[in-house]
Amino acid sequence: MRHVYFVARAKRGMTAFLLAALFLVLAAEFINGWTDAPNAIATVVSTDTLPLPLAVPMAVILNIAGALTGTAVAATIGKGIVTTSSVTVPAIAAAMASIIAWGAFAAYKGLPISKSHSLLAGLAGAAVAGGGFGALLSSGWAKVVIGMLASIIAGFGIAYLIGKIIITFASDASPNRAKIGFDAAHILTAGSMAFAHGMNDGQKFIGIFTLVLVLGGTLQSFVIPWWVIILCGVTMGLGTSLGGWKIIRTIGKKMVSIKPWQGFAATAAGSFTIIIASVFGIPLSTTHTITTAIAGASSARRISDVRWSVFVGIFQGWLLTFPVCGVLAFTAALIANRLFV
Repeated sequence: MRHVYFVARAKRGMTAFLLAALFLVLAAEFINGWTDAPNAIATVVSTDTLPLPLAVPMAVILNIAGALTGTAVAATIGKGIVTTSSVTVPAIAAAMASIIAWGAFAAYKGLPISKSHSLLAGLAGAAVAGGGFGALLSSGWAKVVIGMLASIIAGFGIAYLIGKIIITFASDASPNRAKIGFDAAHILTAGSMAFAHGMNDGQKFIGIFTLVLVLGGTLQSFVIPWWVIILCGVTMGLGTSLGGWKIIRTIGKKMVSIKPWQGFAATAAGSFTIIIASVFGIPLSTTHTITTAIAGASSARRISDVRWSVFVGIFQGWLLTFPVCGVLAFTAALIANRLFV
């Protein structure tokens, strides 16, 4: 009888940890929508092409739609980054708490850090705490490196190229006609950027949520249920509905002072890069992509159009994310494993 009592108590404890971990994944997804979604509409709002009360609902709807499209990125995150034997439900809960803390701090400071890198670093920290560096899967991390390079090189390069083409071929156009045309195109590409954000960032947390279900024994294998996709997508949409004006101001006003055509070039380049990466299951940072794309579009006219001191400050936030979240998650997961596993 005593043995049965302790088994039942242990099961209740694991159920509580499972629910706590799932809640924290959703909380991290919510913060992702709150702090990362402004990247999608930063240019369209800061150029006064679309007012914030209209831009936010557009971003909400298209973020959710993007999250419901495909599961390639979710599969990479959930089963391609770390070995499942190296992580536990308490460790994932601890890692999510670390990510949330760093994300909340960054949002308070108006710093557009990468939630994708926060998630990856947190997951890596939790895995290393349980299984050492051998717990990291090289094939998945190769995709992460590709995503890092694509977000910076492709984001900047494609936006710069589009900007140069516009300068070359649209310089003689009537200012009023050009503004109307670029405003319409800018709204379209900002919408596609919001969709792309959901397609990549939204799916990352779907992958983590499913991983927790597998670790907790609710799922026997890594097969993403339809209700998980909807739940995570809607949660991110709710976060998006809050917006993040501080981050919009940092990217769209402090770093550069952009025109509608530059906003169009940036969001066209950013959404193209993210959607292509998502199709191939490559997780990348939507924050890095759109920020470097804005810098690329602005540089197409003059390098001095970019306030590089602000860009350097943003870049420092990027550099801090991996070590800070990795160490926080490693420490928290180590403690959680010692106490509860």
